[in-house]
Amino acid sequence: MSGHSKWATTKHKKAVIDAKRGKLFAKLIKNIEVAARTGGGDPEGNPTLYDAIQKAKKSSVPNTNIDRAVKRGAGLEAGGADYQTITYEGYGPNGVAVLIECLTDNRNRAASDVRVAMTRNGGSMADPGSVSYLFNRKGVVIVPKGELSEDDVLGAVLDAGAEEVNDLGESFEVVSEAADLVAVRTALQDAGIDYDSAEASFIPTMQVELDEEGARKIFRLIDALEDSDDVQNVFANFDVADEIMAKVEA
Repeated sequence: MSGHSKWATTKHKKAVIDAKRGKLFAKLIKNIEVAARTGGGDPEGNPTLYDAIQKAKKSSVPNTNIDRAVKRGAGLEAGGADYQTITYEGYGPNGVAVLIECLTDNRNRAASDVRVAMTRNGGSMADPGSVSYLFNRKGVVIVPKGELSEDDVLGAVLDAGAEEVNDLGESFEVVSEAADLVAVRTALQDAGIDYDSAEASFIPTMQVELDEEGARKIFRLIDALEDSDDVQNVFANFDVADEIMAKVEA
Protein backbone atom coordinates (compact mmCIF):
# COMPACT_ATOMS: atom_id res chain seq x y z
CA MET A 1 0.00 0.00 0.00
CA SER A 2 2.75 2.44 0.93
CA GLY A 3 4.34 2.33 -2.51
CA HIS A 4 1.07 3.03 -4.23
CA SER A 5 0.14 5.68 -1.67
CA LYS A 6 3.47 7.44 -2.16
CA TRP A 7 2.91 7.37 -5.89
CA ALA A 8 -0.60 8.76 -5.38
CA THR A 9 0.81 11.53 -3.19
CA THR A 10 3.50 12.39 -5.73
CA LYS A 11 0.87 12.55 -8.46
CA HIS A 12 -1.36 14.68 -6.24
CA LYS A 13 1.42 17.30 -6.00
CA LYS A 14 2.20 17.08 -9.71
CA ALA A 15 -1.46 17.32 -10.70
CA VAL A 16 -1.70 21.01 -9.82
CA ILE A 17 0.98 22.02 -12.33
CA ASP A 18 0.49 19.11 -14.69
CA ALA A 19 -0.05 19.63 -18.40
CA LYS A 20 -2.89 17.13 -18.03
CA ARG A 21 -4.71 19.58 -15.80
CA GLY A 22 -7.63 19.76 -18.22
CA LYS A 23 -7.93 15.97 -18.11
CA LEU A 24 -7.84 15.95 -14.30
CA PHE A 25 -10.47 18.72 -14.19
CA ALA A 26 -12.73 16.70 -16.50
CA LYS A 27 -12.53 13.64 -14.24
CA LEU A 28 -13.26 15.65 -11.09
CA ILE A 29 -16.22 17.35 -12.81
CA LYS A 30 -17.55 13.96 -13.90
CA ASN A 31 -17.35 12.73 -10.30
CA ILE A 32 -19.42 15.71 -9.14
CA GLU A 33 -22.03 15.23 -11.85
CA VAL A 34 -22.50 11.53 -11.04
CA ALA A 35 -22.62 12.17 -7.27
CA ALA A 36 -25.32 14.83 -7.76
CA ARG A 37 -27.34 12.55 -10.03
CA THR A 38 -27.10 9.64 -7.58
CA GLY A 39 -27.71 11.42 -4.28
CA GLY A 40 -29.16 14.83 -5.12
CA GLY A 41 -27.61 18.27 -5.57
CA ASP A 42 -27.36 19.31 -1.90
CA PRO A 43 -23.81 18.65 -0.60
CA GLU A 44 -24.99 18.83 3.02
CA GLY A 45 -27.31 15.88 2.47
CA ASN A 46 -25.05 14.06 0.02
CA PRO A 47 -21.62 13.23 1.52
CA THR A 48 -20.31 11.74 -1.75
CA LEU A 49 -21.09 15.01 -3.53
CA TYR A 50 -19.56 17.01 -0.67
CA ASP A 51 -16.29 15.06 -0.94
CA ALA A 52 -16.25 15.28 -4.74
CA ILE A 53 -16.67 19.08 -4.55
CA GLN A 54 -13.95 19.41 -1.88
CA LYS A 55 -11.50 17.38 -3.97
CA ALA A 56 -12.24 19.51 -7.04
CA LYS A 57 -11.71 22.73 -5.06
CA LYS A 58 -8.39 21.41 -3.69
CA SER A 59 -7.32 20.78 -7.28
CA SER A 60 -8.20 24.39 -8.26
CA VAL A 61 -11.24 23.57 -10.39
CA PRO A 62 -13.12 26.90 -10.84
CA ASN A 63 -16.29 27.29 -8.75
CA THR A 64 -18.40 28.04 -11.84
CA ASN A 65 -17.43 24.65 -13.34
CA ILE A 66 -18.27 22.93 -10.06
CA ASP A 67 -21.67 24.66 -9.76
CA ARG A 68 -22.62 23.78 -13.33
CA ALA A 69 -21.63 20.13 -12.82
CA VAL A 70 -23.87 19.96 -9.72
CA LYS A 71 -26.77 21.48 -11.69
CA ARG A 72 -26.26 19.11 -14.63
CA GLY A 73 -26.15 16.11 -12.33
CA ALA A 74 -29.23 17.21 -10.39
CA GLY A 75 -31.11 17.79 -13.65
CA LEU A 76 -31.32 21.58 -13.18
CA GLU A 77 -29.27 22.28 -16.30
CA ALA A 78 -29.19 20.49 -19.65
CA GLY A 79 -26.19 18.61 -20.97
CA GLY A 80 -25.59 15.88 -18.39
CA ALA A 81 -24.43 12.52 -19.73
CA ASP A 82 -25.62 9.13 -18.51
CA TYR A 83 -22.42 7.81 -16.97
CA GLN A 84 -22.04 4.18 -15.92
CA THR A 85 -19.50 2.80 -13.48
CA ILE A 86 -17.56 -0.20 -14.77
CA THR A 87 -14.62 -1.93 -13.10
CA TYR A 88 -12.09 -3.88 -15.16
CA GLU A 89 -9.56 -6.31 -13.72
CA GLY A 90 -6.15 -7.28 -15.02
CA TYR A 91 -2.51 -8.02 -14.38
CA GLY A 92 0.37 -5.62 -14.95
CA PRO A 93 4.08 -6.43 -15.36
CA ASN A 94 5.53 -8.72 -12.64
CA GLY A 95 2.08 -10.12 -11.89
CA VAL A 96 0.86 -6.91 -10.21
CA ALA A 97 -2.94 -7.04 -9.76
CA VAL A 98 -4.72 -4.03 -11.27
CA LEU A 99 -8.27 -2.74 -10.73
CA ILE A 100 -9.47 -0.06 -13.17
CA GLU A 101 -12.55 2.01 -12.29
CA CYS A 102 -14.24 3.67 -15.26
CA LEU A 103 -17.00 6.25 -15.41
CA THR A 104 -18.24 6.32 -18.99
CA ASP A 105 -21.14 7.08 -21.32
CA ASN A 106 -19.72 4.60 -23.87
CA ARG A 107 -18.90 1.11 -22.58
CA ASN A 108 -17.30 -0.03 -25.84
CA ARG A 109 -14.91 2.91 -25.93
CA ALA A 110 -13.95 2.43 -22.29
CA ALA A 111 -13.30 -1.30 -22.76
CA SER A 112 -11.22 -0.63 -25.87
CA ASP A 113 -9.15 2.11 -24.19
CA VAL A 114 -8.40 -0.08 -21.17
CA ARG A 115 -7.51 -3.12 -23.29
CA VAL A 116 -5.16 -1.13 -25.54
CA ALA A 117 -3.40 0.53 -22.57
CA MET A 118 -2.95 -2.85 -20.86
CA THR A 119 -1.64 -4.79 -23.85
CA ARG A 120 0.73 -2.02 -24.99
CA ASN A 121 2.29 -1.73 -21.53
CA GLY A 122 2.94 -5.32 -20.56
CA GLY A 123 -0.42 -5.98 -18.96
CA SER A 124 -3.28 -8.38 -19.64
CA MET A 125 -7.01 -8.34 -18.93
CA ALA A 126 -8.45 -10.79 -16.38
CA ASP A 127 -11.89 -12.26 -15.75
CA PRO A 128 -14.19 -10.47 -13.28
CA GLY A 129 -13.43 -11.59 -9.73
CA SER A 130 -9.96 -12.94 -10.47
CA VAL A 131 -8.19 -9.85 -9.12
CA SER A 132 -10.74 -7.96 -7.00
CA TYR A 133 -10.50 -10.48 -4.12
CA LEU A 134 -6.96 -9.17 -3.50
CA PHE A 135 -8.37 -5.75 -2.48
CA ASN A 136 -10.62 -4.40 0.28
CA ARG A 137 -12.91 -1.41 -0.15
CA LYS A 138 -11.77 1.21 2.38
CA GLY A 139 -12.27 4.86 3.20
CA VAL A 140 -9.08 6.87 2.64
CA VAL A 141 -8.51 10.46 3.78
CA ILE A 142 -5.28 12.25 2.81
CA VAL A 143 -4.22 14.89 5.36
CA PRO A 144 -1.37 17.33 4.60
CA LYS A 145 1.21 17.28 7.41
CA GLY A 146 2.00 20.90 8.03
CA GLU A 147 2.65 21.12 11.80
CA LEU A 148 0.63 17.99 12.57
CA SER A 149 2.02 14.88 14.24
CA GLU A 150 0.70 11.37 13.70
CA ASP A 151 -0.70 11.47 17.25
CA ASP A 152 -2.66 14.66 16.45
CA VAL A 153 -4.37 12.94 13.54
CA LEU A 154 -4.86 9.66 15.39
CA GLY A 155 -6.39 11.43 18.38
CA ALA A 156 -8.91 13.17 16.15
CA VAL A 157 -10.08 10.11 14.22
CA LEU A 158 -9.77 7.14 16.57
CA ASP A 159 -13.30 7.32 17.97
CA ALA A 160 -14.74 7.89 14.49
CA GLY A 161 -13.74 4.43 13.27
CA ALA A 162 -10.28 5.01 11.79
CA GLU A 163 -8.23 1.81 11.57
CA GLU A 164 -4.77 3.21 10.90
CA VAL A 165 -2.83 6.36 10.13
CA ASN A 166 0.09 5.99 7.70
CA ASP A 167 2.94 8.46 7.27
CA LEU A 168 3.39 9.19 3.54
CA GLY A 169 6.20 11.71 3.95
CA GLU A 170 4.45 15.04 3.31
CA SER A 171 0.99 13.83 4.30
CA PHE A 172 -0.86 11.28 6.41
CA GLU A 173 -3.21 8.65 5.06
CA VAL A 174 -6.15 7.79 7.33
CA VAL A 175 -7.70 4.41 6.55
CA SER A 176 -11.13 3.26 7.74
CA GLU A 177 -13.99 1.02 6.65
CA ALA A 178 -15.70 2.65 3.66
CA ALA A 179 -18.86 3.05 5.78
CA ASP A 180 -16.91 5.13 8.34
CA LEU A 181 -15.40 7.53 5.78
CA VAL A 182 -17.85 10.39 6.42
CA ALA A 183 -17.49 10.02 10.21
CA VAL A 184 -13.68 10.12 9.95
CA ARG A 185 -13.71 13.12 7.62
CA THR A 186 -16.18 14.92 9.90
CA ALA A 187 -14.02 14.17 12.96
CA LEU A 188 -11.03 15.79 11.23
CA GLN A 189 -13.11 18.85 10.38
CA ASP A 190 -14.41 19.09 13.95
CA ALA A 191 -10.79 18.99 15.18
CA GLY A 192 -9.91 21.82 12.77
CA ILE A 193 -7.65 19.56 10.69
CA ASP A 194 -7.53 20.27 6.96
CA TYR A 195 -7.58 17.38 4.47
CA ASP A 196 -6.79 17.04 0.75
CA SER A 197 -9.21 14.29 -0.23
CA ALA A 198 -11.67 11.82 1.26
CA GLU A 199 -12.89 8.95 -0.88
CA ALA A 200 -13.63 5.25 -1.00
CA SER A 201 -10.62 3.40 -2.35
CA PHE A 202 -9.41 -0.14 -2.97
CA ILE A 203 -6.51 -1.16 -0.74
CA PRO A 204 -4.55 -4.35 -1.47
CA THR A 205 -4.42 -7.14 1.12
CA MET A 206 -1.01 -8.31 -0.16
CA GLN A 207 1.69 -6.57 -2.19
CA VAL A 208 4.23 -7.33 -4.89
CA GLU A 209 7.63 -5.81 -4.08
CA LEU A 210 9.08 -4.11 -7.17
CA ASP A 211 12.63 -3.18 -8.20
CA GLU A 212 13.36 0.01 -10.15
CA GLU A 213 12.63 -1.50 -13.57
CA GLY A 214 9.40 -3.08 -12.29
CA ALA A 215 8.34 0.23 -10.71
CA ARG A 216 8.94 2.13 -13.95
CA LYS A 217 6.90 -0.42 -15.89
CA ILE A 218 3.90 -0.33 -13.56
CA PHE A 219 3.92 3.50 -13.42
CA ARG A 220 4.01 3.58 -17.24
CA LEU A 221 0.99 1.28 -17.33
CA ILE A 222 -0.91 3.36 -14.75
CA ASP A 223 -0.14 6.57 -16.69
CA ALA A 224 -1.39 4.98 -19.92
CA LEU A 225 -4.61 3.84 -18.25
CA GLU A 226 -5.21 7.20 -16.57
CA ASP A 227 -4.72 8.92 -19.92
CA SER A 228 -8.15 7.60 -20.95
CA ASP A 229 -10.99 10.05 -20.32
CA ASP A 230 -13.15 7.13 -19.17
CA VAL A 231 -10.75 5.88 -16.48
CA GLN A 232 -11.39 7.50 -13.08
CA ASN A 233 -9.13 5.45 -10.78
CA VAL A 234 -6.45 2.79 -11.01
CA PHE A 235 -5.58 0.59 -8.02
CA ALA A 236 -2.68 -1.86 -7.95
CA ASN A 237 -1.07 -4.12 -5.33
CA PHE A 238 2.59 -3.14 -5.61
CA ASP A 239 5.04 -1.79 -3.09
CA VAL A 240 8.16 0.23 -3.86
CA ALA A 241 10.94 0.96 -1.36
CA ASP A 242 11.71 4.62 -0.63
CA GLU A 243 15.15 4.57 -2.25
CA ILE A 244 13.75 3.04 -5.46
CA MET A 245 10.90 5.56 -5.45
CA ALA A 246 13.47 8.38 -5.23
CA LYS A 247 15.30 7.02 -8.31
CA VAL A 248 12.09 6.72 -10.27
CA GLU A 249 10.97 10.25 -9.37
CA ALA A 250 14.40 11.64 -10.33
